Amino acid sequence: MKEIIIATKNPGKAREFKSVFNDQDFVLKTLLDFPDFPEIRETGKTFQENATLKAHAVMERFNLPTIADDSGLQVDALYGRPGVYSARYAGDHNDAANNAKLLMELGGVPKEKRTARFVSTLVFANPNNDEDLVVEGEVKGLIGAFPEGDDGFGYDPLFYIPELDKTMAQMTVEEKNQISHRGNAIKKLEKQWQSWINW
Repeated sequence: MKEIIIATKNPGKAREFKSVFNDQDFVLKTLLDFPDFPEIRETGKTFQENATLKAHAVMERFNLPTIADDSGLQVDALYGRPGVYSARYAGDHNDAANNAKLLMELGGVPKEKRTARFVSTLVFANPNNDEDLVVEGEVKGLIGAFPEGDDGFGYDPLFYIPELDKTMAQMTVEEKNQISHRGNAIKKLEKQWQSWINW
C-alpha cells in the first residue's frame, strides 16, 4: 500500500482530505501518526510559502508524498487581515480568543461591509517530482455579529454564507466540503494529482 502524509495534526482537516483518496489503494497518514515530529515554524509571508515549508519539511523527513495546506481568513474591512496570521491572531490556535479579537476589530462596521473570504492553498510535494503541485480555493461570505453553530473550527462560527443562510459551523461536514475554501482546493487537487504524481 502506498502512503501519503497530510501535514496536519488537525483531525477536522484530515477528514476533509480523506474524501479525495477514499476509493484509492493508499494509506493516508497525518502528523498525529508521528507525535514526535517537531512543530514546523510558519515563517512565510503568503499561504503558499507556509504550505510549501510544511510539505517539504515532512516529505524530506519521511521520504513520502506529502500534502500541506495553509489557509486563513481575509476580511476586507481589515485590509486582508488576519490573513496568514489567522490561526495565531490573538493567541496561538486559540479559536475563542481569535474570534473575540475579530469581533472587537469589526465593532461598528455595518453588516454589508463585513465582507470576507476564506482562502486555502494546497501544496503536494513528492520526492519523485521536481515541481510541487499547487492549487488554491476560496469561499466568500460575511462576518457575523456573534458566533453561531457548534461544528467546524477556527472562524467557522462567524463566517456566514448568505446563499445558504448558515455559518460554516452550522453545516454538516458534507455541506461544508461542497462550498468551503479547502473543499474547493481539494476538488482541484482531485482533478490533477493522478496525472502529476510520479510513483
